Amino acid sequence: MPTEILMPALSPTMEEGNLAKWIKQEGDAVAPGDVIAEIETDKATMEVEAVDEGKLGKILIEAGTEGVKVNTPIALLLLDGEDASALEGAASGGGAKSTNQGAGAEAGETKASEPAAEAKGDSMTARRVPAEGKVHPEPEDDTGGFGQEIPEGTEMVATTVREALRDAMAEELRRDETVFVMGEEVAEYQGAYKITQGLLDEFGARRVVDTPITEHGFAGLGVGAAFAGLRPIVEFMTFNFAMQAIDQIINSAAKTLYMAGGQMGCPIVFRGPNGAAARVAAQHSQDYAAWYSHIPGLKVVQPYTAADAKGLLKSAIRDPNPVIFLENEILYGQSFDIPKIDDWTVPIGKARVHRKGTDVTIVSFSIGMTYAIKAAEELAKEATAGDQELLLELAIDPEPLVKTLEDIGDLDMRTRLEVDKQNNTIIAYATLADHVTIRALVENGIAERSGFWLEPTHGFW
Repeated sequence: MPTEILMPALSPTMEEGNLAKWIKQEGDAVAPGDVIAEIETDKATMEVEAVDEGKLGKILIEAGTEGVKVNTPIALLLLDGEDASALEGAASGGGAKSTNQGAGAEAGETKASEPAAEAKGDSMTARRVPAEGKVHPEPEDDTGGFGQEIPEGTEMVATTVREALRDAMAEELRRDETVFVMGEEVAEYQGAYKITQGLLDEFGARRVVDTPITEHGFAGLGVGAAFAGLRPIVEFMTFNFAMQAIDQIINSAAKTLYMAGGQMGCPIVFRGPNGAAARVAAQHSQDYAAWYSHIPGLKVVQPYTAADAKGLLKSAIRDPNPVIFLENEILYGQSFDIPKIDDWTVPIGKARVHRKGTDVTIVSFSIGMTYAIKAAEELAKEATAGDQELLLELAIDPEPLVKTLEDIGDLDMRTRLEVDKQNNTIIAYATLADHVTIRALVENGIAERSGFWLEPTHGFW
């Protein structure tokens, strides 16, 4: 579905502005960071930058329009794989859409089911749900797997990672009335990256909660709600901003189960974009996978495909422990196939084999899988072209095996070692700084367990 571009609030007090000029026109390609329009207020003229990659499908508010309310849809963005047919039925104008949104929000407040704890008026003791889950679940078998079996002939639906994350939250909000979403701009603005698009209309303002710009404060509110038996999904605009809330995440969420002797759990998900992206500067580019993986009590998940994102987020929401769910901004607009299966979930702690091979294992996770898969394809081409000298030198195979590690905290050594015994050359790749990284965990874990079958030519980048 097209993504709405909303009239931004250029200051905390701004309520409306004038759409002075469109820099991009309908049909133009748009990349993150591109200036698409100019907005005038009584104080200044400001540029509006795109946050997604795609094509400007439809302009809803013409240049020169005055008094456009904040959060009014001003244009529709077509993402990768979408064409003009996706615009059918979309809003014909920002004002009408904005009015409908407001009415939907009010109706949602009265119709949407509220969190069970408040609706029933239970006491704090009755609402408390101690977490009994394990931090490191045992694999179901020795060979590893990837959750539900996909029956032959199952319909596969092309879905962006953005849509997959939204669908996962929507399904869990419908399934469990204790689940709610909170964060900066998740409701009226539908998320800084439009991950929560449509949730406010369906579930209302009691379950899709806009918060002030104070990460330490709203993360603490989320942790307290989890202690009381609710299941919050806390969105950070970027995990770099979660640095403001790291005391709540580590000292409150991660450690309470241990410090309470197992009597009080914290079923909470902290999610948002993580790592480097386009034109976002160093303060928005830190990758926190290794940081949070060092913390006992936290599960760290960093998905790659849309199927990974949807299935793992649903599992994270259901998990009785705090989960750090690290997304990649560049992947949001990319499409992958998701099986059309009711209640699609992916277990946390299982590695996924993307393609099978016999001599080389390439291990990565998140957006690193993009480059791992490309590397495997290039190696396969070179092998097919008959570059036997290269094959001999690198000890590679025409069909390298590529694996993704979805759960960073539990690297699923059992699955990896099972396939690594067949492919005794290993390449680990991560888009992180060169020191103290997930690659080091992969290298150390394999080296400890490999015995005599690992070739000395394995590499880690």
